[in-house]
Amino acid sequence: MRAVKGTQKSSTSVRKESGLATGYWLHRYLCARDPIVLNFNPFTPDPQPEYNNQLIRSTNMIVSAMRFLKTIRARYLEPKILHLNPDKRDTQGFNKCIRFAPTLLPGYPAYMANAYPLDMSQYFRFFNSTCLPKLNRDELVTDESGKHLLVLRNGNFYVFDVIDKDGNIVKASEIQAHLQYILSDATPAPEFPLGYLTSEERNTWAVLRQKLLENGNEEALKKVDSAVFCLCLDDFPIKDDVHLSHNMLHGSGMNRWYDKSFSIIMTQDGTAAVNLEHSWREGMTIIRFQNEVFRDSTQKPAISPQTLPAKVDSSQAVQKLVFHLGDSLKSAISTAKKKFGATVSSFTIVPMEYRGCGKEFLQTQKISPDAVAQLSSQMAFFRQYGQTRTTHEVCSTAAFKHGRTETIRSASFYTKKCTDAFLRNLSQHSMAELRSML
Repeated sequence: MRAVKGTQKSSTSVRKESGLATGYWLHRYLCARDPIVLNFNPFTPDPQPEYNNQLIRSTNMIVSAMRFLKTIRARYLEPKILHLNPDKRDTQGFNKCIRFAPTLLPGYPAYMANAYPLDMSQYFRFFNSTCLPKLNRDELVTDESGKHLLVLRNGNFYVFDVIDKDGNIVKASEIQAHLQYILSDATPAPEFPLGYLTSEERNTWAVLRQKLLENGNEEALKKVDSAVFCLCLDDFPIKDDVHLSHNMLHGSGMNRWYDKSFSIIMTQDGTAAVNLEHSWREGMTIIRFQNEVFRDSTQKPAISPQTLPAKVDSSQAVQKLVFHLGDSLKSAISTAKKKFGATVSSFTIVPMEYRGCGKEFLQTQKISPDAVAQLSSQMAFFRQYGQTRTTHEVCSTAAFKHGRTETIRSASFYTKKCTDAFLRNLSQHSMAELRSML
């Protein structure tokens, strides 16, 4: 199927968002001065346990991600279709028919079938992109000439090509060899890990980045910014769900570069997740990527546990980036590290799993699971603080050209009435009345 308009290529190798507002949400994200960490932001394990190895799974995910990249740039990525009647319309037959709809009229037959192709314009920012810190308003930059992957391990930066000079994906066994070389590098963590700066308040980071450029780090930063994406290799296994959540949401800060459009995080035991910079995309875009990379890497893995790394000289193929830091930058990194530690230490995750009720049960009772989730949040806040506050949920507008999200104001007279009934006057209502309020 052809991609929806909005994924067309630019004639220039580097794309930038100008200072002019190009949409409310983009403007809002780029102008936000809060740190990226926590304010704006897992893969299921491979069903074959022997593939849940850091080296094997990283190689397979890199290759699958590059297949996704090539599909986007060849304009073969099928548009995601929102089916309001999926039982009748989400079929191979419908997809084969809709592909022949005239380019200018694809919405009309879809509208008649209650199936809506979603906007694809966010996808061109997926790879080779970064959010550059600027004073008062950041800048999104995409450089499609970059053929290399950025790898972070132990706070050190490495790059190597994953696309060859002919535009083909580098052999999986060579990628495996390069990753093995990086994993075997005994270089200790730097005394002043540069990644912490990307967790800073954005105006502060903008000033510090300019100092980095003035200190002779332009080429190294260009390598970081233009990399297809970032792979973060963490040298420890995941202990439990709380550890998993903290590590994938923010990590140590030393082994992350939060400005990249996305990073795949891979721990020692092969647990993987994606960490994102939010300004360029909404959740549905990255979920599509996650689902397709997981499916491709598990159903069509590029290497197996029996695959041997290629016999190549990785010391020549892998470049370790070196950054020149003056005293002021070293001091700034130390300050950023302290701020980062204070921020994440105040962030608490306590999981509770309740199996007595879930989505499927609520649907059998003809009650919206989403509505119950919203009511739960409102009731919890009311129970804790004794008042109702402004509440909202996100609604995708991707069925419209360049659509991102809109806000649904979920706190209403009816939700307050329901909250009062459940928390203040439960004994005064019958089960039928409570159900009706839900």
